Amino acid sequence: MRDLAAGMGYLAKGQKWVARHGRWWAFGMIPALITLAGYVVALFFLGGWAGDIAAWATPFADHWTSFWQDLLRTTLATLVFVGGLLLSVLTFTAVTLLVGQPFYEELCEKVDETEGGAPTPPDVPLWRELVVAARDSLFVLVRAGGFGVLLFAAGFIPVVGQTVVPVLGFLVSGFFLTLELTSVALQRRGVPQRERLRLLRGRLGLAFGFGVPLVLGFLVPLVTVVAMPGAVAGATLLARDLVPVEEEPMADEDGDGDGDGAGAEAASGEAPGPAEVPDLPEYRAQRPATANPYAENPYPENPYVKDSYAGAPRPAEPNPYRSA
Repeated sequence: MRDLAAGMGYLAKGQKWVARHGRWWAFGMIPALITLAGYVVALFFLGGWAGDIAAWATPFADHWTSFWQDLLRTTLATLVFVGGLLLSVLTFTAVTLLVGQPFYEELCEKVDETEGGAPTPPDVPLWRELVVAARDSLFVLVRAGGFGVLLFAAGFIPVVGQTVVPVLGFLVSGFFLTLELTSVALQRRGVPQRERLRLLRGRLGLAFGFGVPLVLGFLVPLVTVVAMPGAVAGATLLARDLVPVEEEPMADEDGDGDGDGAGAEAASGEAPGPAEVPDLPEYRAQRPATANPYAENPYPENPYVKDSYAGAPRPAEPNPYRSA
């Protein structure tokens, strides 16, 4: 529950961030407006061609009576248009992120700068970033489509299809929407697509709390346009929680970069390291004390006297007058 509330909190913080930075809110709406204009034009032509598509797909009904023919082809044309509308809703976010990659890159960088601890983005050209973004979006759409097929099949189960399946559908959509929106910020941090998926699977409550309210709001296209900049800003804040940026250690006065310096060791009372132990004196050969008369040569003028005990008293000469 804590992660669920945190996800909703990141969504609210993102909207508050763009409200405080109005210029970036308008800047972040540009890709959504471009995508919305493209979808409106595509749906306009789809609505005009839906009847022709239905007639092309049902040549077997050419000889039916006009009532049944019109009923079949009108129903099929309606399904084609509704399917196109549903597809546009499902793919709007992915296409907006792809179109707005340079815009949202700048927006993410600004959010990181204002919050502190901005990462150093990978040094890759813009075309490479667009290719990676398109590949990642396709990866998400394929996975989301697989879950959509399973949920569609489960919708035919009595009771479960009318109660459990819609809830699961919103949860799955919210998870993949969070994955899409955080991709810009996590890509700047050098996190690959599969690692992003693993990170969000480990924080499902966070992903659901952020993505499910957006899914409910994005069902209305105009809400998508207005809320997209705040959603990207909130996704950047969420990515900062998933992958915190490690700050560089501060260099100290001794220049070793460990931040503690020589004074820290003295303050902590620790013994100095081996490099700080003073050198021991070099002990030379010991010399006798100068006060010992037998240790020095009493005849320095005689260079042949080498015995240091040459000046010691000698025994008396044998007394010739004493008998042996």
